[in-house]
Amino acid sequence: MEWSETIRTAIAALNARRMRSLLTMLGILIGISAVMLTVGLGQGAQQQITAQINSLGSNMIIVSPSQTTSSGGFRGGGGAATTLTTQDAAMLADAEVAPDIAAVAPTSSTSGSLQSSSTTWTSTVVGTVPDWQTVRARTVGSGRFFSQAEVDSAASVAVIGSETATELFTTGSPVGQTFSINGQSFTVIGVLESAGSSVSSNDDDTVVVPLTTYASRLSSSSAANAVSTIYLSGKDADSLSAAYQQVKTALLASHQVTSTDADFSVSTQASLVETATSITGVLTLLLGGIAAISLLVGGIGVMNIMLVSVSERVREIGLRKALGATPAVIRRQFLVEAAILGMLGGLVGIILGFTGAAILTPLIGMTVSISIPATVLALVVSVGIGLVAGVYPATRAAKLAPIDALRSE
Repeated sequence: MEWSETIRTAIAALNARRMRSLLTMLGILIGISAVMLTVGLGQGAQQQITAQINSLGSNMIIVSPSQTTSSGGFRGGGGAATTLTTQDAAMLADAEVAPDIAAVAPTSSTSGSLQSSSTTWTSTVVGTVPDWQTVRARTVGSGRFFSQAEVDSAASVAVIGSETATELFTTGSPVGQTFSINGQSFTVIGVLESAGSSVSSNDDDTVVVPLTTYASRLSSSSAANAVSTIYLSGKDADSLSAAYQQVKTALLASHQVTSTDADFSVSTQASLVETATSITGVLTLLLGGIAAISLLVGGIGVMNIMLVSVSERVREIGLRKALGATPAVIRRQFLVEAAILGMLGGLVGIILGFTGAAILTPLIGMTVSISIPATVLALVVSVGIGLVAGVYPATRAAKLAPIDALRSE
């Protein structure tokens, strides 16, 4: 029997049992689409997190408080104590201490209650210096950013995010209007361009004020020179590693600590991306493995149906053998049927996967990234599952004795 005839015969056999064939393919197509969407969600999340980290700023280094040990031997959680100061920031801005650092922006932040003439709103209030705009790669859409002179004089000025501006001021330009933060009056001098949400917050819903103003009018900390985070920008991507080492070495010497008991932590965009990639990779692998179980279930379904098909077609098998069909031809016949079930289930599953990705992307606000290599692999896997699931039924059919098959009812 030629291959073309074998395929035609297999298609005719499957078509004769159309509903059963469709139900058999259901397990495979659900498994394929589930794996595609799960892996696609993982890749999409990874890409989104990477983009958010990169949007924080160019060649950025982040210094934040770390665990500290009290006199009683107890260790506080990361960020539990304010161990960074404006003196640390000034030291790191010294070209002799850290020659590969281009800009330094010490910051402190809190949640503030905002009130304008027409509405109230709650937003993140950040106290910082003019270099914050450079380090965080933010641009002002209207108005201007505050100057060093306004920092030195602790001026009551503020630059607000685009979402904050929309919520606080419904009419006219926000620039020049006044509002209050926790009861303290401020004048809007600029509105930031939209930057979207970062890893930890909505960067469009923020209020940026001079660090000295924050310390004197908004901070709850008893230490006037304390800051919660120091953002630094390396001169370029090639010097980022050297800048990282310079920052860490300088702070260890200044705080008189060692790497094992350091009261601060230093991270870069590369380390943040690596950590995020590792986490999303593990989650994608876990969820993909769970979804792949449905492929196994689909394969078992193909095997069951093929066994039923062998039982129903015993007389047909006996007749073919009596007419000269070899065991290899019979085996090939049932393997082709199983492979067709797997291939059709895979194709429909791929179509369902792409459709699901197109529907989910706008619904969840995140790109479901489905790669072509993964799609091709999914199709190969579905055909392979059909073949593997069909081996035992095909072998059983090939071993039937012609006389016994013809005698069966």
